[in-house]
Amino acid sequence: MNPLLRLSAADLADMMSRGELTSEDLTRACLERIDAQNPTLNVFLSVDPEGALEAARAVDARRAAAEHLGPLAGIPIAVKDNFCTTDFATTCGSRMLEGWVPPYDATVVTRLRQAGLIIVGKTNMDEFAMGSSTETSAFGPTRNPWDTDRIPGGSGGGSAAAVASFMTPLAVGSDTGGSIRQPGSVTGTVGVKPTYGGVSRYGLVAMASSLDQPGPVARTAYDAALLHQIIGGYDPMDSASIDAPVGELATAARARSLDGVRVGVVKEFAGEGYEPGVLRRFEEAVDVLRAAGAEVVEVSCPHFTYALPTYYLIQPAELSSNLARFDGMRYGLRVGDDGTRSAEEVMNLTREAGFGREAKRRIIIGTYALSAGYYDAYYGSAQRVRTLIQRDFAAAFETVDVLVSPTTPTVAFKIGERVADPLSMYLADLCTIPSNMAGNASASFPAGLSDDGLPVGFQVMAPPLADERLYIIGGVLERALEARWGGPLLRELEAKA
Repeated sequence: MNPLLRLSAADLADMMSRGELTSEDLTRACLERIDAQNPTLNVFLSVDPEGALEAARAVDARRAAAEHLGPLAGIPIAVKDNFCTTDFATTCGSRMLEGWVPPYDATVVTRLRQAGLIIVGKTNMDEFAMGSSTETSAFGPTRNPWDTDRIPGGSGGGSAAAVASFMTPLAVGSDTGGSIRQPGSVTGTVGVKPTYGGVSRYGLVAMASSLDQPGPVARTAYDAALLHQIIGGYDPMDSASIDAPVGELATAARARSLDGVRVGVVKEFAGEGYEPGVLRRFEEAVDVLRAAGAEVVEVSCPHFTYALPTYYLIQPAELSSNLARFDGMRYGLRVGDDGTRSAEEVMNLTREAGFGREAKRRIIIGTYALSAGYYDAYYGSAQRVRTLIQRDFAAAFETVDVLVSPTTPTVAFKIGERVADPLSMYLADLCTIPSNMAGNASASFPAGLSDDGLPVGFQVMAPPLADERLYIIGGVLERALEARWGGPLLRELEAKA
């Protein structure tokens, strides 16, 4: 592997600013890595080598002309395939949208281009972001670089695997119930779900509108913070966008002490179902925070235990409405339109052919939950429980600055192991879902390897609009653990390969 690819995005950007590296050379190295790794890992659904190199040369020319550039200008990046892009197809991992090229860019994509980042391709994902393993993609599963027999998490397994396998230093994903943090946990990368409304959803193909949130994927807390500052901020095109400053996230990621910080350990996220190796790494990470000056207390959030069943009423209900637009009339696939069938028959044939099994399951659940006579019993009740979860967070943040937990109860499971048991699959998001229900900020940081040599994630949860607290905790934890490990956790993966 080209040694450049081991470096962080911030270090690579510094080399470019000093004239020691060009974006074209770095982009070419990433493309060579993609050529070598993608046939095995199935990370990218589309790659545009010529477009990426052309964009890289343009950034190099601007730098040569002494033009002022952003902190990550010239850095290659991967984009999850549910963000609209005018120069790549946007499939959402579904046959329903295969080959569809949007007429506009998502705001996140526009901001990446304006900041000079080089979009090299679109990454694999669970179909319409429905899944915890990237196995529901219509284009085959992505494999975990740590063990190719295992899942890389979902739904953003492609974005996390791109970063973990050194194909790109950065990626962007979307997090509806943990789809950035859970893949981050099982691939040893940093995954951040910003405050709901902190990063624009405009141009992100909607799955569950009150839960979806774009965010960064990176190898270090500092890289994630730099990327977060680029894609974050108010966007009038998103009705839920928050008109507030993003904050000095990169500065926060370089904090050296946790003196005066109160950390709450969520009591409910432990016990049966949690692997011993996961809990050991979590407890060790808590000890690191304590040694860095944090005051650690146990906090009870009693309604978190209802988050998973509540989520699986609200999310399918919202997606059944959002996916109604995919009917064979306006986007992508159309089946049976031979002039002999009615529009309804064409819609039925298109949906039968275009949607996968998991998408159909959730559409049926959501449609049932919203149907006349059941709306208040199911969807209405779920929304009331959601309020109780939000109150748990509010009460906890009156006494502590952040909450922490394992990101996932287990390490990456084997491909195919839970496909026939959706309830078991849904448990992978047990610890991440409450943050989406409340709209607060959360992140997963590497916490070490379990007994079988697979990554374990450490989740940090902060109040809405307090995203900088994620990076303060994550940065201090990262430096302390890397000192203990002798370097970044992903170095272990490189040695393993």
